[in-house]
Amino acid sequence: MISAGMFGKRALGALAAALALALWAIGLGATTQVSQDPADLPVSFRIIVVSTADRASQVIERLKQGADFATLARTESLDPSAARGGLIGPIALSELRDDLQRALRSLEPGRISGVLAMPTGFAVVTRVEAVRGPTMRGGEILALSAAGSVKATVSVDGFAEAHTALSNLPKPADWNHDARRICEYRQQAVERVKASLARILTTEATAARAGFSPLEIMEGHVSYGQLHAYTGDMARALEQFLQARVLARSASPGVLPHLDQMIGVAHLHKAQIDNDILRQPGDRCLLPRTAGPPLTATADFDAAVKWFLALLEASPDDVEVKWLLNAAYMATGGYPSRVPTRHLISPKVFESPEEIGRFVDVSAAAGVESFSSAGGVVIDDFDNDGRLDILTSNFDSCGAMQLFRRGADGAFVDQAAQAGLSPEVGGLNLSQADYDNDGCKDVLVMRGGWELAQRRSLLRNNCNGTFTDVTAAAGLLTPVTSSQTAVWADIDNDGWVDLFVGNEDAPSQLFHNQRDGTFVDIAKAAGVARTAFTKAVTSGDYDNNGFPDLYVSNFRDGNLLYRNNGDRTFTEVAKAAGVLGADRGFPAWFFDYDNDGWDDLFASSYYLSIEESARSYLKLPQNAATMKLYRNAGDGTFQDVTASANLDKVLMPMGSNFGDIDNDGFLDIYLGTGSPSYVSLVPSMLLRNKDGKAFVDVTTASGTGEMHKGHGVAFADLDNDGDQEIAFKVGGATPGDAHAFRLFENPGHGSDWLGVSLVGVKSNRAALGARIKVTVEDRTGSRRQIHRTVTSGGSFGASPLAQHIGLGKSARIIEVEVRWPASGTRQAFVNVAGNQVIEIREMATSYTPLNRPGLPLRGRRAP
Repeated sequence: MISAGMFGKRALGALAAALALALWAIGLGATTQVSQDPADLPVSFRIIVVSTADRASQVIERLKQGADFATLARTESLDPSAARGGLIGPIALSELRDDLQRALRSLEPGRISGVLAMPTGFAVVTRVEAVRGPTMRGGEILALSAAGSVKATVSVDGFAEAHTALSNLPKPADWNHDARRICEYRQQAVERVKASLARILTTEATAARAGFSPLEIMEGHVSYGQLHAYTGDMARALEQFLQARVLARSASPGVLPHLDQMIGVAHLHKAQIDNDILRQPGDRCLLPRTAGPPLTATADFDAAVKWFLALLEASPDDVEVKWLLNAAYMATGGYPSRVPTRHLISPKVFESPEEIGRFVDVSAAAGVESFSSAGGVVIDDFDNDGRLDILTSNFDSCGAMQLFRRGADGAFVDQAAQAGLSPEVGGLNLSQADYDNDGCKDVLVMRGGWELAQRRSLLRNNCNGTFTDVTAAAGLLTPVTSSQTAVWADIDNDGWVDLFVGNEDAPSQLFHNQRDGTFVDIAKAAGVARTAFTKAVTSGDYDNNGFPDLYVSNFRDGNLLYRNNGDRTFTEVAKAAGVLGADRGFPAWFFDYDNDGWDDLFASSYYLSIEESARSYLKLPQNAATMKLYRNAGDGTFQDVTASANLDKVLMPMGSNFGDIDNDGFLDIYLGTGSPSYVSLVPSMLLRNKDGKAFVDVTTASGTGEMHKGHGVAFADLDNDGDQEIAFKVGGATPGDAHAFRLFENPGHGSDWLGVSLVGVKSNRAALGARIKVTVEDRTGSRRQIHRTVTSGGSFGASPLAQHIGLGKSARIIEVEVRWPASGTRQAFVNVAGNQVIEIREMATSYTPLNRPGLPLRGRRAP
């Protein structure tokens, strides 16, 4: 139960034996259906992980001499499952690493494996008879597949427990076809398990405890506490964690440090909730805190500090706990002055090497009143009134979407209900496109990322301010999959955008647009129907042959690069091209960061480790693979320029995107970071592109270092003053980790710019995939080119499809060139004035200036 924080359909988080028994007690175990595919049949096993092969061989000898496997696991194993005697399962074989699958297939119950080389050390496993309780997935699976000596974060969030409760709830086959029903089943599952655990764990229920070991009762308290943490009831979560700690003294003293850290984290999260920091963050969530309302309740902050200090007394070199201690002091305003010197992380660690101007959060003043869990964000003009709208989703299965449009007073107003979006609850990510070429942008809602398979929603824009769910009619409802990522691209240049979907539990899907409002999945015939735990898909024409290629970022195994053959088929060339990624990927995108006319690739790594992120800041040796920046060599291959570009960092990025914050013509990056656990307090990062050569961390200088969970990110000029704001959907994976939306207003940098809105005629109407080249001359007479491709940006969050192009200071536009994907048309316009928005229609001989009056983001409403 109390292993590191894990999540996802194939890594669902640690679960106590008492939780299994609670599910069994309410009759869920008996109804669990098991696939007959041998790879999906559940197995149970024990594992011991040690640091060297010699030690693993010694363990085998001791086992052969009669030592008890579970006892050795508790005393010798480095794996998070040690507290449970190394027990994992029942779990489907297919959810394990390939080497574990092979070892377990050949083992009969009671037999011992040989030494297995694992990323976390050297392992010995034994297969055991199925344990009592319903089928569950072991929470240690992510640790077993982790790379290097990576210390995973402590789990305090209840996400895995709530997920497993839903997994084991009896449900009809089509339960996940309706968003409202998903909400209802999730609520029902959590409450039933909580009620059952309450009956088992209350002091009066002595009969219900019969047959349980003290260890199981201890784990039951932790599970019950996690379910309270899931909903944000941290007081009751703490009660359960403290009761578990009392039992742990005799039942499993080795887990006390882990429990103590959980208790400290629970106090810290409770303090943030009680002081309304998550709902009204101001600068109190920024790295470092500079101002904010005084705290009204400090007892839990003080308690968190006490627990962290005690842990550091025993383990002064624990990087994660040291980070948490400093974060706790930051939240109270006591950083750095009150942090004990021996545990202080120097403020110099976070200093920006250059100024960029402060980006002030104006969400409240602008009327963007949103407080929710994780989700996506799209900024675009959905009603064609010339003003950008903000659309958000909510990962909470019962959470509503919000559509902010400009009201009469200039402030944003949520009009989701008027737009017909009320039924569309849930949704982790969003993307926009004009799939039916009617001139109005439609929206795809993605669900099921890290979770059970859930329906996606295709929302057709009716061009009258409303949307209609056409998922079933369009042929996108079934099969239902677990996914949070998709990309629109016209793969065959027929003038209609197609849809590529990356899944976590099924082969990727490539839906070809039939031009009649329907789609057909051609993934298998196209050669892209591979199964992986996919977290991002993106499109770009990396070889400049006029056809969009596809890149797939996977949480496990290598990434994939599909080269478009021009005939609706693709060839996978990631290894040959040198873009396999970090083997644990998340966000990824094509962009021309150096303006040489060739699409480059950004591919992040993603490790659930506060320690590894802290090591990046502290300049300590890293155990995990960094994110990757691949520069296009122009010959079909890419060069890894991560280190020279100053991106060799490990940061847990989730939502992220790119834009031009200073209008210098070079694309910058904003990374939203985190994981489900409330322990994950790592600042989001703003990286300024320096002339296409390297990226500079300007997070602290810009005031954009939000410490809480970062998801959807979009760059857009929301006030029509010529520079891009950063819209940031902040919030965690649970209802207890909701957060206010952030809208960081750009302070301006005095550079010139050009807005370009493209309208396809033979090419797709939204011009996805069209290429723009702007040639500019500065005051010295020096000329350079700036390249853009029409996309919505990164893979988690969507910027407007109309392109905002920074030109630099005192820039004169020599030429604006557009190349269209379907027609192959090249248009060139000279003597275009800067600092305006223009519309260019495919094959037209002139462009049209668009009137975009200023729309202040502040001053309309009091913050």
